[in-house]
Amino acid sequence: MNISVRSAPLTLPEKIGLGVIAVVALLAPVIFSNFFLSALLTQAIWLGLVALSLIFLSSYGGMVSLAQVAIFGISALVTANLSQAEGGLSVAIDPWLAAIIGIIIAVAISLVFGAIASRSEGIYFLMITLAFGVMVYYFFGQVTSLAGHGGVNNVAIPGIVGDRVNDPASFYYVSLAVAAACYFGLRYLGRTPFGLTLQGIRDEPTRMRALGYHVEVHRTLAFGVAGLVAALAGILFVWWGRRIGPGAVELNAVIDVLVVAVIGGLYRLHGAWVGALAFVLLDNYTRRWTPELGTVLGPERFNTLLGLIFLAIVLISPGGLVGAYESLRDRVRAYFSRRRGETQDGPEPAPAPDGASGAAAPADRPHGPVAAQADVTFQRSKAQTATPEIGGEE
Repeated sequence: MNISVRSAPLTLPEKIGLGVIAVVALLAPVIFSNFFLSALLTQAIWLGLVALSLIFLSSYGGMVSLAQVAIFGISALVTANLSQAEGGLSVAIDPWLAAIIGIIIAVAISLVFGAIASRSEGIYFLMITLAFGVMVYYFFGQVTSLAGHGGVNNVAIPGIVGDRVNDPASFYYVSLAVAAACYFGLRYLGRTPFGLTLQGIRDEPTRMRALGYHVEVHRTLAFGVAGLVAALAGILFVWWGRRIGPGAVELNAVIDVLVVAVIGGLYRLHGAWVGALAFVLLDNYTRRWTPELGTVLGPERFNTLLGLIFLAIVLISPGGLVGAYESLRDRVRAYFSRRRGETQDGPEPAPAPDGASGAAAPADRPHGPVAAQADVTFQRSKAQTATPEIGGEE
């Protein structure tokens, strides 16, 4: 399986577009209302982080993991139990220390999950990671001393986070900073020797093993990196809602994150937030737009409409929204390249004289067997000097 995570160089309009997006993201508290900022944009940020951990494993390691929501939930539930809260253990230690401990425990469990699952591939890997997710859900659902009968509520949060209802800007900037650090960190990691080796294992695990690389160790470490990203998302989630329960890690949540990753683009890191923002907007607005069609369709059947949209995106563009944009961009570039080529070539050459076939060859070019031998030699030299390239996302 060859999956390219290298993107084409950015054009000037794309750089301008990214600059505009960056400015809008930084000025979002001024541009948007408190509701849109907190309930939509901030939610899209932490939801995109969970999808980012899945996309990292998929694009760089060739592993589609369904255990990322479980890691996300472990981090959130451990943090909630160690902080001052209603329900759960309510150890009441400092929120920052509780968050650090939650991240460490989640990453450690992620490494254990990775060590077990890294020896399998394909559908078997998918089912093993799904089993991890179900196991975590039932564990917290049945151990009420940790999850409480109604979840862990009113979790204490650090002062820098602020009140997301009345003053959501502080928490928005904290979430934005965490998301930016994770995104650029993973992009950098993809260009390190570890990242390049991981991509080689993704494409040719047997060959990489024959070259002396420990495939299972690299996959396990990649699982730990993805677990760190998912754990950070769990911390942001519990600080965002100030509550957490077993329902946050149920199977529906696993499906939601998978849908977010596929809608955005399963092989592009930035597709995580494209899919998350699309999902959150659809979740918030299409409920009121969903038409009434008897008992078949209505606002209460939002998931049916989302499933239809998801199916349409997958059928039209398997690469998600980011893949659709890249496909359209490449077609536009190819069109204008052909136009430029036609302009530079000038008018069509005059027809050959009667009895001649095709255009005359240049006078300074050799003909006959000598020319054929020269072409063969040139092609051989090109094949010998070509080197395979394993590239990360540029």
